[in-house]
Amino acid sequence: MTKGTAAARRPMQARAARWMLACLLALPVLAQAQSAASATPDAGATRTILVMGDSLSAGYGMAASQGWVDLLSQRLTREAPAWRVVNASISGETSAGGASRIAEAVVREQPDVVVIALGANDGLRGLPLADARRNLARMIGASQHVGAKVLLVGMRMPPNLGPDYTRGFEANYHLLARTFDIALLPFLLEPIATDRVNFQDDNLHPTVEAQPKILDHVWPALKPLLED
Repeated sequence: MTKGTAAARRPMQARAARWMLACLLALPVLAQAQSAASATPDAGATRTILVMGDSLSAGYGMAASQGWVDLLSQRLTREAPAWRVVNASISGETSAGGASRIAEAVVREQPDVVVIALGANDGLRGLPLADARRNLARMIGASQHVGAKVLLVGMRMPPNLGPDYTRGFEANYHLLARTFDIALLPFLLEPIATDRVNFQDDNLHPTVEAQPKILDHVWPALKPLLED
């Protein structure tokens, strides 16, 4: 084998190793989903988007109807009435919490699309990057196991934890999207992040007025997943 051939194969071997690791990490929740899926009845013609997020998707500080996820439901009623949205987002949720809930959620809802929008609280707490990556991998694996398409929605962290953590945190989402071959929206708050007026007094949670901007940012990444 020539040096050139060996060098060319190394990236492929690395990708294969990452895929195998991700599958192994997902096995516990896959087994749980498999054991319950056979008892789940057919939900009928309505198709389901399951959103697994934190306070940014739960509509913290406002009526639920004002958050971007409920605005998505309203848009679907107008533009894609065969679809419904189940918002399983919880304020304060972490990737570990999402990983612990995902099997039950996908078995219960049998979603066609799962939106995973977690990680902000992991970053604020300085969770090791490998732990966050493992938790999100389990969520993605369980979602794919029931046949759902996945949109992974990323976050970015301020630099107070150091540049290595900040860069690694963002890179986690890209690595997972490549490994599982899923859709990625790199940063949920991209269109509003640089303007303080878009945030509530805590400077963490978007205002009511910012929610349509967030939805308009999510929609182009989500819409292709709704098309057969």
